[in-house]
Amino acid sequence: MDARREENVNVQKMSKEEKKRLKKQIKASHTLLKHEGIHTVSMPTKSLVVANGGLGNGVRREQLLEALRQCGSPEALLTPPDKPYAFVTFQSTEEARLALVALSGSQIHTEEQVVTLYLNFVERVGSEVQTPQELPPGLTILEEFVSPDDELRLLEAIDWSSQSDGDGMQKALKHRKVKHYGYEFRYDNNNVDKEKPLSEGIPQVCDGVLERCLKENLIKVKPDQLTINQYQPGQGIPPHVDTHSPFEDTIVSLSLGSKVVMDFKHPDGRSVAVVLPGRSLLVMTGESRYLWTHGITPRKFDVVPACDSNRPGPVTSDLRDLTLNKRGMRTSFTFRKVRRRPCDCAFPSACDSQGPPQQSSGPSAPQSDSDASCLEREFVHEVYEQIAGHFSSTRHSPWPRVLDFLRSLPTWAVLADVGCGNGKYLGLRTDLFTVGCDRSRSLVDICGQRHFQALVSDALAVPLRSGVCDACLSIAVIHHFSTQERRLAAINELVRLLRPGGRALIYVWAMEQEYNKQKSKYLKEKKVKQEEGSAPGNLQNSEVSDQVHAGKADEDCGFFTEKNRSTLSVHRNRTAFHSQDLLVPWHLKGGSQQSKGVGKSSESPAGSKASESSPVFHRYYHVFCEGELENLCQKAENITVRSSYYDQGNWCVILEKKLGMIF
Repeated sequence: MDARREENVNVQKMSKEEKKRLKKQIKASHTLLKHEGIHTVSMPTKSLVVANGGLGNGVRREQLLEALRQCGSPEALLTPPDKPYAFVTFQSTEEARLALVALSGSQIHTEEQVVTLYLNFVERVGSEVQTPQELPPGLTILEEFVSPDDELRLLEAIDWSSQSDGDGMQKALKHRKVKHYGYEFRYDNNNVDKEKPLSEGIPQVCDGVLERCLKENLIKVKPDQLTINQYQPGQGIPPHVDTHSPFEDTIVSLSLGSKVVMDFKHPDGRSVAVVLPGRSLLVMTGESRYLWTHGITPRKFDVVPACDSNRPGPVTSDLRDLTLNKRGMRTSFTFRKVRRRPCDCAFPSACDSQGPPQQSSGPSAPQSDSDASCLEREFVHEVYEQIAGHFSSTRHSPWPRVLDFLRSLPTWAVLADVGCGNGKYLGLRTDLFTVGCDRSRSLVDICGQRHFQALVSDALAVPLRSGVCDACLSIAVIHHFSTQERRLAAINELVRLLRPGGRALIYVWAMEQEYNKQKSKYLKEKKVKQEEGSAPGNLQNSEVSDQVHAGKADEDCGFFTEKNRSTLSVHRNRTAFHSQDLLVPWHLKGGSQQSKGVGKSSESPAGSKASESSPVFHRYYHVFCEGELENLCQKAENITVRSSYYDQGNWCVILEKKLGMIF
């Protein structure tokens, strides 16, 4: 009791600024526990966690060490990549106590922002010693392959000022500038026209580089195609495998200007981050050329080894030896030899010359309720289970006119959000009784984590009493039902839930993505991903293919095998719709959620051969034509359509249940 009274006295003696700092320090401790599972302690120890002092906040290791050394002699400093915190261990508890008092609330000026540090004690800091990573087989990096004078001469020989395409040599892509010599690599078909060489071959200024490559047996024949990419700081290129059929085995790429980290990934999920210093030469042959994807993440800073950061090779996994490197302008010269015969590499599964592996046929339009149920299970329900986390991270802003509908409800009205997803509409009004339901258990779990009331339920059979709701929401749900009968049944289920006089708001995706001469937000945000200027991959673009290559379907789903039915087309994202019943790709970022083949394709957008750690899933949609939703609602019993409108690529209705009607 005396100790607690003494602690209260000490707090009372604090200045207003000190109390404010302590409050933020405690908040930082809670945040670390909630989001990172890091437990802090109140008793002084030799180790501290430095909130906001990590590489993920742009704080370089050298900056943080300089601040810590003002308080003592750090024995170890661990800087986990991409995390907003770091761990430090001092030689004594007294030094750690001094650092906590002196540095909590202090600021560090990074190159991008000003961060405020908050320190807390931790019991101990552990760092597992991991086996050093090796380069992918067939990958070689030679440092300082050209001299600084040669580098300058090569860079000055390239004229980027011309905006004309000429023979098609210069392209201004979304993420970089590109020039082609010898042959133009065409991004529309991921190939070269071998019968139409460009008027300008590889510049003579490159002869010295190529002669040395030949002399040192890095290449067997002199290349006849050159792609030059210029990257501004923050620009990158998606993971891809260079197409097999246009070019021979060995590909060499000279990095000039700023160093950068290039990520290599194997189809089995292994990944290696590799430092490419300026003036280094990258040589890819065999497995590294044909099987591993390579790409550059678009960012302004790379995590690199703190010691000997200019040494080429894999980025260390030792948290005691990581810091940040700010990117500058980088230019790459990538040399290839055009192939004159089909590729016969040892990796047929990734080879366009040898043909892709046998795939199962895509789903057909359903012919019965059983077909429809099976289609929706495979290409709606199971897909959302796989993409739930990524999907939720993209669904956070409420649509304004849905918000207007919620604001129109009286206080303490009962609201059911049928197909609530991650619950983004459940917590907007705290003076309503709200409950959500969704077919995806993973999305319902996310609702629970956000402290919303939600349950797992099919939209065709919601486990609530009839006539209990003052209002219902059905936002982006009914277009996932694959027959008109099932879409009407979903509307009737909403009507059943409503009390007489209750209203429901329904949103469905519109066939007309351009309406009254105005493009929808969906079309305006078109993001056509151009892949590597160093010849992207060889697989067909999944977004424009005639059919989806799905995973193995259940044996009782006959529509997967009957050849006399029309196959659902796969929509190309951010483009106008050309059919009402289709499959829309979802490109899962990170690829941490592995599927069993449901609604999934190994294909990747814009011609790149992505690794299986970034799968593409396909969701079924029926997009509605103008007037279709109102006509469907008119077939429901005991309702009146109060209003209908078009809202950013969606058809919407507000319907009202007639008075005196209780199911």
